[in-house]
Parts: sequence; structure tokens; C-alpha cells
Amino acid sequence: MARTSGIIVIGNEILSGKTQDENALFLVRELRDLGVDVRKIAVIPDELDLIAHEVREFSKAYDYVFTTGGVGPTHDDLTMDGIALAFDQKIIRHDELESILRHYYSDELIDGNLRMADVPDGARLVGGGGIWFPVIAVENVFIFPGVPEILQRKFNRIKELFRDKPYHLREVFLLADEGQIARILHDLLGEFPDLMLGSYPYVDNPVYSIKLTLESKEPEYLDRALDKLLGRLSEIRLVPVKV
Repeated sequence: MARTSGIIVIGNEILSGKTQDENALFLVRELRDLGVDVRKIAVIPDELDLIAHEVREFSKAYDYVFTTGGVGPTHDDLTMDGIALAFDQKIIRHDELESILRHYYSDELIDGNLRMADVPDGARLVGGGGIWFPVIAVENVFIFPGVPEILQRKFNRIKELFRDKPYHLREVFLLADEGQIARILHDLLGEFPDLMLGSYPYVDNPVYSIKLTLESKEPEYLDRALDKLLGRLSEIRLVPVKV
């Protein structure tokens, strides 16, 4: 079984349309490449009880949880408090984080900056060192900032922690109508229940109108399913298109 994960995007600015989320898309793609199955994405506002509820439920449901947003020094940065509430922990000043912040800001340090050293009791630091700020983790929850450039640098620094057996992908392109192949796909899944099978229609594409994707962590299983599919497509005179 693949390792599972959930992503919680936190921020009023996402739900109000002021900011377009880039982080969930980045994480989904990276985690898929690592062999991790993303099962759910939630986008929630900066509300303490709601953050706590989502983190608690995600943590129980998935192997890994990734949060983005709400970790700065301002009034609406409630992620740390919400995660502490989710695990019935208090917020403490983390000595190592405080030292990192004092070194980073040096003479420009103000009290507000030190709020970013306040984390749930029991939090651990992952992937720090040198000039890099570590990722803060609590239980199976990995806490990231909302700024995409910073999130990406931090994730890339620790991504190998999550590597699992990879997914293998096969694609078939058809010039057809989905109704023509619906029964074939249904029957294929009956024979290969562990196959991840997707059908995606395209409009106004002169080369193909459907892309089929077949995925599995077992390449032999995947190729047997692909051979069966191609054989059945040929029976109704639908020819796969090479692109």
C-alpha cells in the first residue's frame, strides 16, 4: 500500500480570491513523484478551532500531513496555535528556533520576530542547518509557510524523507467519445481492481479527444492491464493515437 498524505491550505486570502494557491499543486506533484498518494486537500480560513479540527482529522487519517500558511508573526497567523490545540499541547518558546531567529535578524531583531519561535510543545526541527530555517513538525504534521518560494526550498530540503515505491504511468490517446469506451473501462477495473484508471476528455483537439491514464506501483500488473485495454479498444476499431 502506498503511503498516504493530506494537504491543508490555511489562509483567508486563498478563500477570498486575493491570492492564488500554488502550494497544493506543487506538493501534489512532488509527492506523486515520490510515490506518496495524496488523498485530500482542504482549504480553510484562519480560524483556530477549524485549523485544530482539520489537523486532528487529517493526522488520524493519513500517514503524512502538510500544512501551508499562517506561520508568520501577525495576528492572523494561527497555524501553530491550531496545531497545538489539535494535539492538546501548549505553545512554548523553542530555544533553538529563537537562536536561529536572533542570528538571522541580528541587530534588526524585534520582539514580533520571536513569535516565530513559539511552537507546540514536542515539536521537532527537520532539515535545518547552515543558513536554512528548519521545517517544524509535530507528530506526522509538517508545517510550511505560505510563500511558495520558501515552501519549495524547504520541501526540497526534506523531500527524501517521504520517498516510497514509485508509481508507474502509461497513457493512451484516442479520437473517440467517452460513451464508446465506458463499458470497456468499467470491465477493465473489474479485472484489475488495484489499477488507477483515469479518463480525461478534450474539446477542439484535432489529434485526440480522450487521454486515458493507467497507474500502478507494480509495472507488470500495469502492463497486463494496458495490453488488455489495447486489445479491447481494437475490437471496436478505435486506434490509439501516438503523440
